[in-house]
Amino acid sequence: MSREQDQEFVEYVVRALVDHPDDVKTERTVDEMGVLITLHLHPEDMGQVIGRQGQTAKSIRTLLRVVGAKRKSRVNLKIHEPEGSTRGPRAAREPQPMDLSSDIDEFKL
Repeated sequence: MSREQDQEFVEYVVRALVDHPDDVKTERTVDEMGVLITLHLHPEDMGQVIGRQGQTAKSIRTLLRVVGAKRKSRVNLKIHEPEGSTRGPRAAREPQPMDLSSDIDEFKL
């Protein structure tokens, strides 16, 4: 595989998905385990790339493995999460304690 073919593939696909395509950057490292492409993008675009329950990211990884397999190379994708970023509403809200006292009173004998 050419040095950048897999990297260019990731950038092309991700830029088509996000609202800030100019912020899409990739790093490519090669070691004995294979090729690792680290994806850096705008924090607001994280949800679009990861997708619902991680399905979009999983699909990109699957396609990337196929691209690598054509050249007998193992290619993996890592999505870099910036420091201090939140993962949407779930990470931003505090868990609320449940008040079960009224429900327990109903079951007292």
